[in-house]
Amino acid sequence: MADTHTEFGLVEYHAQEGRLIIRTPRFDFDSFPQLADKLVALLSASVVEKQWDADIHSWLIDFEGCQLFLKSEHYSESVWFEALMIEESQQELDFLAALLKRGF
Repeated sequence: MADTHTEFGLVEYHAQEGRLIIRTPRFDFDSFPQLADKLVALLSASVVEKQWDADIHSWLIDFEGCQLFLKSEHYSESVWFEALMIEESQQELDFLAALLKRGF
């Protein structure tokens, strides 16, 4: 079981769908950018583009040459990674799932 004292962890990994649901500290729409910046920095990833609308943030990030969406929905306090190209991103998703399972 993951250490509950870590900030970020794995909730679920849907490998077939290219989606990782992430456990995070509590956030709201306005505080998500600080939370996301911290997560992106901890992963040594970079932000390519940021978009948001009424209740969802959707950031395109580059992680080791793999492009993923980092999405959040603040009403449910859900955060997840979503692969643009599932098969091509499998190795990176597996790595992120293992890392998040340990928590950090």
